[in-house]
Order: sequence, then structure tokens, then C-alpha cells
Amino acid sequence: MGWVRYHAEALKKGVVRLKEPNGKPVPYPAAGTLLVLRHSTREHAGMFIYHSEGVKMEHINVYQTGGLGVLSQYSKDLTFNDVNLIPNAAKNRVLSGHDDGLHLMGCSGQVTIENCRFAGLMDDPINIHGTCSRIVKVLSPTRLQCRFMQDMSEGMEWARPGETAGFIESKTMHTFGKGTITKFEVVNKAEFIVEFSEPVPAVLKEGNVLENLSCTPDAEIRNCHFGSCRARGVLVSTPGKVVIEDNVFESSGSAILIAGDANYWFESGAVKDVTIRRNEFRYPCNSSSYQFCEAVISIDPEIPEPDVRYPYHRNIRIEGNTFHLFDYPILYARSVDGLTFMDNKLIRNTTYQPYHYRKEGITLEYCRNVRIGRNQVEGDVLGSKVKLDHTARGSVKFVKNNFFKLVK
Repeated sequence: MGWVRYHAEALKKGVVRLKEPNGKPVPYPAAGTLLVLRHSTREHAGMFIYHSEGVKMEHINVYQTGGLGVLSQYSKDLTFNDVNLIPNAAKNRVLSGHDDGLHLMGCSGQVTIENCRFAGLMDDPINIHGTCSRIVKVLSPTRLQCRFMQDMSEGMEWARPGETAGFIESKTMHTFGKGTITKFEVVNKAEFIVEFSEPVPAVLKEGNVLENLSCTPDAEIRNCHFGSCRARGVLVSTPGKVVIEDNVFESSGSAILIAGDANYWFESGAVKDVTIRRNEFRYPCNSSSYQFCEAVISIDPEIPEPDVRYPYHRNIRIEGNTFHLFDYPILYARSVDGLTFMDNKLIRNTTYQPYHYRKEGITLEYCRNVRIGRNQVEGDVLGSKVKLDHTARGSVKFVKNNFFKLVK
């Protein structure tokens, strides 16, 4: 699985030969197979919301974009109602967008997304996150020079006076302090200087990262339909209050990914209050193996050296949902303090054959304060095993549970 850089050779008009990097022919597709060509550069978004407040978009169909569908940066209080990023069925199209559908970076206030439909996207329908920046030089006890680590972030106004930044140790992703920003100064498009009102922690060093904690919205996502897209359904990384409810997921990868990263994509941040309830996760969910798709719901921050003493995510409740499951993995969680999987309905589906390398229904890594129970089961659901990795047995409580069993 994953991206392959094929070699393409035009033999004649309308005829192309594809070869793998090792020179072997590509497996021959059946007649009638649709071949989708996607360029690798993320061009302009279909719509761009920047440094704005109180924006409401509604009753809009977006059939095709060469980049992100709607890109929102450093904006406050956004509402998307009946905004649909879908292929144009009248023209027999199969794609609607080159990347994410609704991509919100560094926003604040309240984000509400409701009654929307997504299909045919080449990345996540919804992605809400901040941006971490690496500290490259400690100029003084109050001044740090930082660098954007993704070229797509270069040139952004990362902070403003009065905002709060968190100091993060990138290997464990532990936030070891906070500071109030008094000045933001551009060095060049890739680097900037941040000045703080008080000296930064003495343990701070070059290579640590900064996260803007003021640009972190609350988010409500409800009554949406997530159809087949190349990646996941909802990707959310914000410490604000998050509610994901009454949606239908048919995503090809994980339906919901709760991430966080300061080493590769540099998309922050750690969640503090997430409720996932009354959603329907249908059988296509996690039917394809994309990045971070460890289960139907994946809580998968990129932490090179996890430490159970410093859980990254907190307070995630998954309650009252319906899962139609053809495969084993239901929930994967890494570095979470306070995780609930209660009162859900698990229904066996046989549309697809199981394929995933994980053979446990629930996998818990570096977690604590976990509650599992009162889940209803219909049919021979496969994922009855619970696997603990660097998670103490005493940290997991089963409540009226007759299905899930710990792996010995």
C-alpha cells in the first residue's frame, strides 16, 4: 500500500505503458477500470478564508478543486451548513477535489460544520489542526528563532501579541511550559522570531517546538455524510471542545483520526475534550490501508518516544454509536488519559473480507483511565480482543462487558 512513483511511457496517442520503479510491469487492470491521474502539487484552494471572523457558508456545491476545497486560516467563528464537496454526477465525474475538503488551520472561536456531504476527495473531508514550528535558535531568555517545517506553512503569520504558545519536547510530545507572546517578527518566509513576556523554561533547547495554543477552536460536526474519499473521514487535532455527532461515515480509511505531530506534518495539537456519539460507521470504513488507519476510529499521534507519564490526548468519549464491522480493528488509541468506549452497537458485516494486520478489536498503547462496557453485539463480530501495550491492566475498567476480552 502507499504511493508508488510509476514510470510512464507514451506509446501512441491514448496509450500509456506504466512500469514500477524496478522495471516490472504494473498489474494489468481489468477492462473498464477507471485510472485516476493526480498531480503531486497542491495548487490554490477553491475558496480561501483568511484572518476573518463570523463567516457563514451555506447551500454550496463544490464539484472540483485543484487543491484544498475550502481553506481557512487564522479565522474565528466559522459556520459551514449544507456545503457539499462531491463529484458532479451529471458529468459522470468520480473526483471532487485534489486534497482535503474543509481544511482549517490556526482557527479559533467556534467552528460548526453541519448538513454537509463529502465524496470523491483525494484526502480528508475535514481536517482541523494548528501548526507546530521548530525552535532553531535561542536568541535570549525571551527570544526564540523558529522555522516552519512544512513548505506549505511558509510565509504564514504564525502568532500575534497576546497569544499563548506551548513549549513541546518533540520526542515525547510533552508540553513542558507556556508563554505569552509579545512580538512576532518575520526573518524570511521559512523562519520567524517570537518574543515572550517572561523568560522561557530553562530546560528549553534548540530542536523543541512551539504550538500556538490561542489558535485552537471548539468544533461541532453533525448531520454530515462522509462518502468514499481517498483517505479518512474527519481528522481533528485541537484542544478545544469537540463534538462529532449524528453523522454517517463511509470513508475508505479510518472514519475519525485524532492525530497530533511535531516531527513530520507538524500539525498540532493535543485534544482535551472530545465526544463522538450517535454516529453510524458503515462497512466501507477502514477498507483501505492509508496512513494512520489503524482502526475505524484511530487515535494516533506521532510520538517517537511515548511516555505513559505524559499522555498526549485526554478525555475522549465514544458513546452510543453504531459500527457495521467487516474486519477486526474498531478502536486504536495511543497516549490517551481518559478514554471511554461505552453503549455502542457492534454489528457484523460480511460485504468485504477481513484484511487488516491488526486482529484485535481495541488496541491501547500508553493509555490510562480507560472504560469499556455496555456495548451491544449483533452477529459474529470479529474484534473481541483487547490488546494492551505499555498500558497497565489496572488502568482499564470493564463495565457490564460480555464481549471484549483482554489478550493474555
